[in-house]
Amino acid sequence: MAAFSSPRYFLAFFLLNLYLKVMNASPNLTFTFKNFGKDSNFESHLALFGDAKVASDNTSVQIAGPRGGRFICKEPFNFVERKSRKMVSFSSYFVFSMSSKEIGDGLSFVMLPFGYPLNVFDGGSMGMLGGRKMKFLAVEFDTFMDEKYGDVNGNHVGIDVDSFVSLKVSNVSSINLVLISGVKLQSWIDYEASGKRFEVRLSKFGETRPLDPLLSYPIDLSKMWKDEDVTVGLSSYSRNSSQKSNIYSWSFKTRVMPHWMHSQPMNPEGFVARGEDVEVRKRSHCALRILFALIFGTGCGALGAFFVLFLWTMFGNRRPIVPEEFAVQPREFEYKKFVVSVDKTIEDGKN
Repeated sequence: MAAFSSPRYFLAFFLLNLYLKVMNASPNLTFTFKNFGKDSNFESHLALFGDAKVASDNTSVQIAGPRGGRFICKEPFNFVERKSRKMVSFSSYFVFSMSSKEIGDGLSFVMLPFGYPLNVFDGGSMGMLGGRKMKFLAVEFDTFMDEKYGDVNGNHVGIDVDSFVSLKVSNVSSINLVLISGVKLQSWIDYEASGKRFEVRLSKFGETRPLDPLLSYPIDLSKMWKDEDVTVGLSSYSRNSSQKSNIYSWSFKTRVMPHWMHSQPMNPEGFVARGEDVEVRKRSHCALRILFALIFGTGCGALGAFFVLFLWTMFGNRRPIVPEEFAVQPREFEYKKFVVSVDKTIEDGKN
């Protein structure tokens, strides 16, 4: 029992417990396809609808067409984990290109309710249904300036929720890119449930992931979808033009984070909205705080060392204690003087 009292066993137990909690944040929906050739077996997870088809290069999927095309994941997921009721985050990455002498609608990353009529096309924007009111979330890589929806130009990215009028828009020309140039582009789309932030990044294929998102929008997808199953996909509509939209690779991953890792990040825009002044700390205040922190840390370290030594003294070096009644007591010995006398008759006998 004395061996288990050592602090190193408590530290090992704590680290093991932390590792198991992190491992609990495992994804429940994951797929990665670096190409869409015959050997990729992508049809086990993804399905083609409408004009979507494997392109002539046998490595990409072409989803644009006069009717519209959709490239959809067969397996649905939920933004609220059913057993633990934890929130679900996701990350998606795909490589694409769009090219045409004629202008079409472009391409969109979509989230649709499971049971959406995927085989039905009615000429709606981005290959979506225009004549039916259905819940959806989309990131549009729009190459057509449609004044009906208030588009800023024919080269923008927007976030749409239940409407083709974008809630947040960014001009792609601001990062020196052209969506319809035919050049391969790559996009990262992330939703973090802890901060309820939806972010979109875009760059040329082969470049590093941008640090700052092209678009960032606060939204709680768990409230939007609740317990409803959701399917994810890519959709396009060429508006009877010759526009081509090709997908070269696609990965998608959801993850369930434990509650203890959830946090609500501070929104700096809140201070600006309320007109509050942000206090700038003076350097002297920071130096005092650092000094106090060092003193406090040293004191805690000394106290911890004293506590460990105390335990070691109490339990590590203890020896058996003999009761007082059984203890060895000093004994006093009495010395007596003996006088030896020799009888005279015996001495005479010897003679």
